[in-house]
Amino acid sequence: MPPLTVPPLPTPLAPQRILIVLLGAIGNVTRALPLLTRLRRAYPKAHIAWAVEPAAAPLLDDHPALNEVLLYRRTRGSLAFLPFLRDIRRRRFDLVLDLQRHAKSGLVSRWSGAPLRLGFHRKNSKEGNWLFNTHTIAPVPDFSLKLGQYLKFADALGLPDDGVHFELRLRKEEELQVEARLAGTARPFAAFFLGSRWSSRFWFPQATAEVARTLIQEYGMGVVLLGGQSEAAFAQEVSKAVGGGVTNLSGQTTLRDLIGIFTRARLALGPDSGPMHLAAATGTPVIPLWVPRVQCGRRRGVLKLWCCRDRRPAAPAMSDTARSGGRACSGLGRNRYWRWLAGC
Repeated sequence: MPPLTVPPLPTPLAPQRILIVLLGAIGNVTRALPLLTRLRRAYPKAHIAWAVEPAAAPLLDDHPALNEVLLYRRTRGSLAFLPFLRDIRRRRFDLVLDLQRHAKSGLVSRWSGAPLRLGFHRKNSKEGNWLFNTHTIAPVPDFSLKLGQYLKFADALGLPDDGVHFELRLRKEEELQVEARLAGTARPFAAFFLGSRWSSRFWFPQATAEVARTLIQEYGMGVVLLGGQSEAAFAQEVSKAVGGGVTNLSGQTTLRDLIGIFTRARLALGPDSGPMHLAAATGTPVIPLWVPRVQCGRRRGVLKLWCCRDRRPAAPAMSDTARSGGRACSGLGRNRYWRWLAGC
């Protein structure tokens, strides 16, 4: 069995061509952006590319720290993977950062031919990923913040720590499109992101509607509903239950639109999902609705309020327990979170 330790990275490092391998998902790519910006500040003349799948690729459009996006179209299967690997190989990268920790990303890293390939430690990787890389970061604690895990790569490279910067930006025409979508929406407004890739993380339409109604009636806020086509029925039920003051954009927005909408929102609320991380990255206070388990036939969730600006809870108390369908949910509009948000 190979040892758990690996040789230290050579110093000083002066890579000219850097590849980040993080194919998805949206939340992971969002949380890796501060690593990208830190790389650019440390290596201002380097060519930096990112291997990613189409779903998360819009997050990287026109990013000031990135030179190139390399798309892997997974839906085309192995017919797409082999040409993708050849495309990676011919670019002759000298440093690869494998953030995915799976066999597939390990293959991309190894096939690149880069002499330095940095990945997750054996204790944290899966499917033998660590075997494909020449070096690893130190082990990270289980369940530690993904953003912090990715920044460990910058620490391993000895890059200066200049804070957390996402640098999500829209083009002028994209800003105008967002304003058009929000025309008629009362300001300030709350953005409700409704969906998640896991249906077990969804909240409930009636509870969502009650929070929306409270924000509209007691705080004079607008409410914007966000989601894909699969959340259209959910959004319609919420909109109907609220009875007015709601802008329903479910199924009508792009990932780039979400950046502009979250940037303009007073707060964002919804289940654990890619949009949750994206909202936090824009600096908007986020209330994620966690539904971690089923107990006694009823889903239990934890309500937490986070603000990414200073990377700590934005309210004195970190969490309340919200029980689906019970009075804890119906009382959300009157607890200390809404009083705090009213003063944002």
